Amino acid sequence: MQINKTTTTFEQLTTPVLIVGVPKTRKNWEAFTSCFGEQVEQWIKAGDIATAEKKITKVPFNSKVERVLFVGLDDAKSLTEKTLRESFGLVGKALREANLASFTLWVDSFVTEEITADDVAYLAGEGITLGHFAVANYKTTSNKEDAMLTSASFVTTADMDEVAAAFEAGSIYGDATNSARDLVNLPPNILTATKLADYAAELAEQYGFDVEILGKAELEELGMGGILGVNRGSVEEPRLITLKYQATENFDDVIGLVGKGVTYDTGGYSLKPRDGMVGMKGDMGGAAAVLGAMKIIGETRPNQNVVAVIGATDNMISGTAIKPDDVLTTYSGKTVEVLNTDAEGRLVLADALTYAKQQGANYLFDIATLTGGVIVALGMDKTGALTNNEDFFEDFMLSTGETDEFVWRLPLTESDKKRIRKSDMADLNNSPGRDGHMIFAGGFVGEFADDTPWIHLDIAGTSDAEAAHDLGPKGGTGAMVRTLASFIERKGAEK
Repeated sequence: MQINKTTTTFEQLTTPVLIVGVPKTRKNWEAFTSCFGEQVEQWIKAGDIATAEKKITKVPFNSKVERVLFVGLDDAKSLTEKTLRESFGLVGKALREANLASFTLWVDSFVTEEITADDVAYLAGEGITLGHFAVANYKTTSNKEDAMLTSASFVTTADMDEVAAAFEAGSIYGDATNSARDLVNLPPNILTATKLADYAAELAEQYGFDVEILGKAELEELGMGGILGVNRGSVEEPRLITLKYQATENFDDVIGLVGKGVTYDTGGYSLKPRDGMVGMKGDMGGAAAVLGAMKIIGETRPNQNVVAVIGATDNMISGTAIKPDDVLTTYSGKTVEVLNTDAEGRLVLADALTYAKQQGANYLFDIATLTGGVIVALGMDKTGALTNNEDFFEDFMLSTGETDEFVWRLPLTESDKKRIRKSDMADLNNSPGRDGHMIFAGGFVGEFADDTPWIHLDIAGTSDAEAAHDLGPKGGTGAMVRTLASFIERKGAEK
């Protein structure tokens, strides 16, 4: 999006829409009345402009400012960054509905004692970009072209360059999250493992990442029995995708991002019911989150080395598919007794996590739509987490506070680990039972982290929205994209 820099007064302002924050309690009202005159007070008293939190009022204005979007802030003293981000999400939706390509943001009207002009600009860039997103579809009944935001301008008494830079940074985060949403929403006959690898290769070319894509023959040569086992029932070849971003002369102190890229999950011979199968095109949400985070890294170039590894395949049924009671040998050498072919994501992640360690990762995240159990435990709006390292997890949680993506840690005890390791036939079993399902699934993946600091993020609930929300429509959410990238940027800045 092009960013224009305007003067700090309204005399020369010309714009299709001006975005203004309006609080319930109006102090220092001179700035408002200088722009709108006394009539704005009358509009508010008459209820024509709502000041309630996250209420948007559209008002036609004049030939220079065609319309104004008033954004209710309620009591500005209690305004939070989360609320303001969501308010800007609603602004993004309003801009899209009105098919407006450009806008002007009156930055100072949103500033509070706690939220600076730079904060406002960043949250506006992020929120408006997220809210403006629409799900691409394949309908033939509409000839309407998608509205695209092309230009943002600002009116502020703060440093214009800093405000513009903050807005651009927020837009980068919003745009990358939207790219992850697009991937999650793609139909599974279009987004195969091969196509996901092609997308990653394009990302690597765009941002200068090192890229390696291994096909079935290479995976067989390496002995990656986890991902190959899941792939055995499919006519689509698997892919192991690796992207490397090297920020320093030596590739050390590396953060590893490992994503589950199951492009469709039937459950295999442990077949899902019909209703449980619908929506399984989004079972690659972890891969989408990793690629979205890498897109932000490519744009912002943090001083932090990163390796991203994605195991990509679908989980289908055929005469060659794995069966309950099969035993697989993973890339690590550990053997697994398959008790449930619908517990496939952890098998893919086992090989991908081991490979990330081999590629130099000193810290590991795995991100996956891994279990329905996390939804039972935490609902649809919370990401579940496990870890083997307290300090690493506490450091990560600072970034969840910055992005307002809710993460809740569950315990992983020694008795849990014993159940994962209980098998008469192999080193591990892939499905100890339904009780504590999320813990056993994530804990299984943790067996392949060994002593490497590791965090597991189960986004089965948060990766897909069942209904439209303030920051976007129904469908893929891009969960964890912003938090992972924020963590990596912060770690780079600390060096």
